[in-house]
Amino acid sequence: MARVIAVASGKGGTGKTTISANLGVALAKIGKETIVIDADITLANLELILGMEGLPVTLQDVLAGEADISDAVYTGPAGVKIVPAGISLEGLRKANPDKLEEVLYSLLDIAEFIIMDAPAGLEKSAIVALASSDEFLLVVNPEIASITDALKTKYVAERLGSKMLGIVVNRVTKLSVEIAKKEIEAILEGKVLAVVPEDPEVRKAAAFGQPVVLRNPKSPASKAIYELAGKIAGADVKIEEGGKGFKRLLSIFKRR
Repeated sequence: MARVIAVASGKGGTGKTTISANLGVALAKIGKETIVIDADITLANLELILGMEGLPVTLQDVLAGEADISDAVYTGPAGVKIVPAGISLEGLRKANPDKLEEVLYSLLDIAEFIIMDAPAGLEKSAIVALASSDEFLLVVNPEIASITDALKTKYVAERLGSKMLGIVVNRVTKLSVEIAKKEIEAILEGKVLAVVPEDPEVRKAAAFGQPVVLRNPKSPASKAIYELAGKIAGADVKIEEGGKGFKRLLSIFKRR
């Protein structure tokens, strides 16, 4: 039975989708059967980050009742399974977000982890994604606006029955104006599982449609994400010499 983990944030721009994509690839790379679902059917970006744009069947089609979920599951980098949201405006109009939990239920027996890239904020589609998850990761930037919005998301998710797995502090520069890890933990009443530094390799990887954990596995951001994957999976992870692999120790707008 899969663990369903929503990757959530209070506001857009925190790097939530980048974390979702790379965490899913990292889990697959260390041997865990993982599905990453882009639940943000309004502003889908997962398929772009992974270089998988233009796929014929998407979550929009499934939520519209026009396709089966099995037809929308694709094999991505490192063997991770991907369910793209789709970018069709017509598909968005037809999609029914309330069917998401039913879709997730049908995937529970074919994976160990389901990582769900939840929409930012607290719109209806975000609420449905949070309510459909067992656990959630909060992705924040070390600034007060991001953390304040994340606190609202945390309260709502917990009232919906989801349990906070931890916090990912993303795009950390160590400038003096940034909020410290201990302060973030105190405000959000949770444990920081990963501190992911601002890393130019992340942007370069995204530009080429590649997960940074594969393109440059020894970059600072990649190392932090692999450590996060290890904590979630209960496995110790290390980079092999040469940075070429890992060991487990325990058309963008498709014309439609």
